[in-house]
Amino acid sequence: MLSINDISIRIAGRLLIDHATVQIVPGSRVGFVGRNGVGKSTLFHAIRGELPLESGAIALPPRWRVGSLAQEAPDGPDSLIDVVLRADRERHALLAEAETAHDPHRIAEIQTRLVDIDAHSAPARAATILSGLGFSTADQARACAEFSGGWRMRVALAATLFAAPDLLLLDEPTNYLDLEGTLWLEDHLASYPRTVIIISHDRDLLDTSVDQIMHLDRGRLTLYKGNYSSFEEQRATREMLDAKHARRQAEERKRLQDFVDRFKAKASKARQAQSRVKMLERMKPVTALVTQDVREITFPEPERMLSPPIVALDNVCVGYDPAKAVLDRVTLRIDTDDRIALLGANGNGKSTLVKLLAGKLPAFSGKVVRADKLSVGYFAQHQTDELDLDGSPATHLRRLMPDAPESKVRARVGAIGFSGAAGDTTVRNLSGGEKARLLLGLATFQAPNMIILDEPTNHLDIDSRAALAEAINAFPGAIIMVSHDRYLIEACADQLWVVADRTVTPYGGDLDDYRRTVLSTRSGNDENRERAERSADKPQRAKAEKRVPLKQQIAEAEAEIERITAIIAKIDAALMLPDIFQRDPKQATQLTKARAGAETALQRAEEQWLAASAAFDEAQ
Repeated sequence: MLSINDISIRIAGRLLIDHATVQIVPGSRVGFVGRNGVGKSTLFHAIRGELPLESGAIALPPRWRVGSLAQEAPDGPDSLIDVVLRADRERHALLAEAETAHDPHRIAEIQTRLVDIDAHSAPARAATILSGLGFSTADQARACAEFSGGWRMRVALAATLFAAPDLLLLDEPTNYLDLEGTLWLEDHLASYPRTVIIISHDRDLLDTSVDQIMHLDRGRLTLYKGNYSSFEEQRATREMLDAKHARRQAEERKRLQDFVDRFKAKASKARQAQSRVKMLERMKPVTALVTQDVREITFPEPERMLSPPIVALDNVCVGYDPAKAVLDRVTLRIDTDDRIALLGANGNGKSTLVKLLAGKLPAFSGKVVRADKLSVGYFAQHQTDELDLDGSPATHLRRLMPDAPESKVRARVGAIGFSGAAGDTTVRNLSGGEKARLLLGLATFQAPNMIILDEPTNHLDIDSRAALAEAINAFPGAIIMVSHDRYLIEACADQLWVVADRTVTPYGGDLDDYRRTVLSTRSGNDENRERAERSADKPQRAKAEKRVPLKQQIAEAEAEIERITAIIAKIDAALMLPDIFQRDPKQATQLTKARAGAETALQRAEEQWLAASAAFDEAQ
């Protein structure tokens, strides 16, 4: 059991955790939530023993292994599969010792232990995890140094999952993943066999992968049974009850204080007044749980609505090298009020497509038509590097409004969520969520007709993500989004486009259909992967049309199997007659030949049924 007993943690004079106590039983899957900056990551540091406690203690069972995502991405010439396999230190050490051991008894001990820890299946398990996180079989054999930092952080995550520590601590693991990797991780964590605590603002991950929610609020830890949706319901009920209790206590305090004030000077009532003073002193204050206000996110409305389509692509080829296009044969249109989510694994061309739509990347060939006076707002997380770290939200807005009076500048600064002194805070001192809000405000400053959002939820807490979803739904123009946040997509998108196989295809199913496709795709089987990808690219209507003849083929094959089985049963009954081979050898021979033919026909019918059934399942 992880036992957190009456701990307090103070950082730079600020009390983050105040006499908090919680017990987490082995095998629990805990989602750790709270507003940005309240101390969630700090508690992880304390659990790992990297941070001193002001008071209290944290106790772990003896010999428990604690694992967490490495702060630095792995690098070097070793292959991805080797990096992941090394994460199991015991296995790695035993295999190294086995190569040099000469004592028969020690050799036997090593081999027995390798069997106990299932060491021989380790490469397959490591490959499955890497595949789930988006690495192909060929990628797994490549050197770690060949990949970008984001992809190497995925390798670090794969290594952490493969090691399967007794206590797994994950701090925002989906920040490094695309939607496909996030869906796989949800499924993997839902069946994690040991204890796991996940800091996350991903509502769907917290609904599908955990069975408890630990909430850090105003320095106190509270453990709730159930997933995030259950936590919200319990939290709302608790807030309501505490508010009622606080209100009743305030009324009682006022009544007692009024009595004291009226009669404390009267000798006849002095004893009663003193008694009520003591009652007031003993009365433990109850503070109503006040939900912290979430700053609203708003997008300015376009000055004018344009006639559809606002963007049309016809047989477009685009990329960064004319000799090697990223996307080809792209034909699509975007209308005035479209809500489109782009799906597809990282590296398939989603960012290339949004850069093309934003006018930041020209097409190699094909036709690109944009509506006259089309204005596009483009948000991407990497744009944080373009912010002036020594500037403030006010100075960034002032540059866009050089001739405006200070009052108007301050009004716009407040409108994007930086009222009062917050508008003068330097960018380097802003949190990740605050930087994201600033970027959203700058991207939409010109009141665009179309807004492109590339991973807008990174660094936003759950409440801010909900505010973003409301802003998207209230915006009258077009929205194109790339996000690993399933909640945001389901709440806002009315169209899904899959970017794969160097083109863009509308997806006719919903995210549940896509999730099933992703999980089957990332099973580690290349053949299944290719088949699933082909299936995902087909519109739902085409799939439905394909299923009709397949269903008929299955029914016909089943009827044939039933018919042949009945024939074989009759032949077997005849062959079981006593003395048939002595009494009528010619008939017996004919029956034997007939049975062999029926057996062959049955096998053929079963093969037809299997093929039709597999094709039908593929078309689901």
